[in-house]
Amino acid sequence: MVKVDKEKLREKIIEELKKIYDPEIPANIYDLGLIYKLEIEGEEYGKIKVHIDMTLTSAFCPMSDYLVMKVKEIKEILDEIEEIDVNLVFDPPWDREKMSDEAKLQLGMM
Repeated sequence: MVKVDKEKLREKIIEELKKIYDPEIPANIYDLGLIYKLEIEGEEYGKIKVHIDMTLTSAFCPMSDYLVMKVKEIKEILDEIEEIDVNLVFDPPWDREKMSDEAKLQLGMM
């Protein structure tokens, strides 16, 4: 049994989340503040389950299926992960205050 360093795995997941861009906004979903929760369950390599609560900038976002699919595809990139469960939530509603300074700067809001 090979144990997984959860903190390093968390960093890898965040790195992958930062590669997923909202097609309607030129910023990644992590820096936009769309990821509300990221939990890692398990310790054994290849048997890790990841639970992610994420939201969208709008409940009517036409790209919701695409964004959820891209998040779930992270398990194809990181072999440590067996499953990624994505829960789409709208409470609390997303607002610009959830964005990182990097995203605000990138979008000309600073």
